[in-house]
Amino acid sequence: QVQLVESGGGLVEPGGSLRLSCAASGITFNIYTMGWYRQAPGIERELVAIITSDSSTNYADSVKGRFTISRDNAKNTVYLQMNSLKPEDTAVYLCNSKRGLRHYWGQGTQVTVSS
Repeated sequence: QVQLVESGGGLVEPGGSLRLSCAASGITFNIYTMGWYRQAPGIERELVAIITSDSSTNYADSVKGRFTISRDNAKNTVYLQMNSLKPEDTAVYLCNSKRGLRHYWGQGTQVTVSS
């Protein structure tokens, strides 16, 4: 059974930082592309960042220079370091794993940026 479990969300003031983690089980982690998506109320789910099996990365324009995605294959975990957070970053952040037609999602972790 595949499980993706996110953690690290919370309430932070504008300009602050958070680090999200996603622990995977039930997949051969190191061959999967891992990604972070986010969904805010009334807005379509959007890609935030992805990291491939060879650690190539790609980011949404809105987070470039502020967010960093990384992976630790020994721990089957992908991370999202979020700096200089803005109120518009408020959303549920979801972890995704993908290989070919295989696609898995976590339950998500809430990030709220507010003063």
